Amino acid sequence: MEKKKRFEMPHTYVIIFFVILFAAVLTMFIPIGTYQTEEITYMQNGEEKTRTVIDPDSFQYVLDENGNKVTKVAPLFGTEDFGGQGILNYVFEGLTVGDKNGTAVGIIAFILVVGGAFGIVLRTGAVESGIMRVIARTKGREILLIPLLITLFSLGGAVFGMGEEALPFVMILVPMFIALGYDAVVGIMCSYVATQVGFGASWMNPFGLAVAQGVAQVPVLSGASFRIVMWIVFTGITCIFTMKYAKAIHRNPQKSVSYETDQYYRDDFSAKENQNVPFTLGHKLVLLTIVATIAWTIWGVIGQGYYIPEIASQFFVMGLVAGVIGVVFRLNDMKVNDIAKAFNTGASDLLGAALCVGMAQGILIVLGGTDATNGTVLNTILHSIGEAMKAFPPVISAWLMYVFQAVFNFFVVSGSGQAALTMPIMAPLADIVGVTRQVAVLAFQLGDGFTNFIVPTSGCLMGALAAARLDWGRWVKFQIKFQALLFVVASLTVILAVMIGFS
Repeated sequence: MEKKKRFEMPHTYVIIFFVILFAAVLTMFIPIGTYQTEEITYMQNGEEKTRTVIDPDSFQYVLDENGNKVTKVAPLFGTEDFGGQGILNYVFEGLTVGDKNGTAVGIIAFILVVGGAFGIVLRTGAVESGIMRVIARTKGREILLIPLLITLFSLGGAVFGMGEEALPFVMILVPMFIALGYDAVVGIMCSYVATQVGFGASWMNPFGLAVAQGVAQVPVLSGASFRIVMWIVFTGITCIFTMKYAKAIHRNPQKSVSYETDQYYRDDFSAKENQNVPFTLGHKLVLLTIVATIAWTIWGVIGQGYYIPEIASQFFVMGLVAGVIGVVFRLNDMKVNDIAKAFNTGASDLLGAALCVGMAQGILIVLGGTDATNGTVLNTILHSIGEAMKAFPPVISAWLMYVFQAVFNFFVVSGSGQAALTMPIMAPLADIVGVTRQVAVLAFQLGDGFTNFIVPTSGCLMGALAAARLDWGRWVKFQIKFQALLFVVASLTVILAVMIGFS
């Protein structure tokens, strides 16, 4: 009897390609539209901030000389009237979008530099030695690491918008949790996912919440009491869900969606299990370098406004210092050339994630980009959804705002970018449908934050998965249950906020 073939989840590149094709089909039927922009100012921490946002009342369809709505069909290859961009050159164009400060080019460079830096750190063997010490000291109590780490990383996401900074920790925590008898999923949940739960439920995040409140003309960082309780609830849910999952995996590792890919780490640790793995002064100095870099990064982000370029440089310094320590103390017989080879290996491990960032940008390119003043399909979609929401009662409209923000995050993953595009429409829409603008901001932050750890267009997510050697398809198989739980609780949170008149 022929064995039944098991369904295989398409590769991330395949998924993005078909989304590109779907976006191209949309350009055939949806006319393009434009907005005008305006400068708004708002106060944050006593400092005046300015931002360019769209004028929600300025939407117009682009018309031809006969007054008919215009469609701008995406070409197969770049044409002059489409900015030199097309369907089949989405990879190259996506990889070259933007600048170093957070768009595709910057995120790609960040992923590769951080990957290379941690390649050097891992080459020293200090992380493995440290993990062996953690295993020895937490015997029987290792489950307590989960709520501790989730709370700390969630706090990082809530306080200073931690996201990209979590990638290096994935490289440490994933092998540690596998060595403790869990899996890669637990390592990602305790690091990157925890930061995004904190990001979505934050009361003071400067990159998402503060920008959204400023754009919506709500007092910046207001409504903190409600949001602090919300943060506690969502962080608690993440701890309980992850601990329950971790216990099930500990009892039966083969239940893990990452069981096959985790074999790489299991083999590595089983080979060292009966060995007396050294924990020398050199190893301690490398781990101290990591801790010092973490403190330096937190100081830089909170106190100096460091972002992707500066953080990447900090981690590069960490890798360089770790490499020098490795050579001086002969850790794993390291030589000078091994520093360069390890950097190359670490960067190549995250190359797939970097490519995903560029490919995902191709979706926006095909839809015409995010420039509100240019005729794009995205502008028309944004306008149409806003108009459609006016027909519903307040509670339903607020909930639909949340659903819309969650879906829109697939196209614009940047929190501040999504706020600048959607909040100028959602804020006045809230006035029309009878809910407070604070509720509109709440719908934005929940929708934006929680889908960051499932959409394949998120460069940070793809970087975390690449660092864990886990493909997106397997991750989704696990993550869909958690997303469903968060969706229900977030929906109830938005409904509660409407009912109590949260403002």
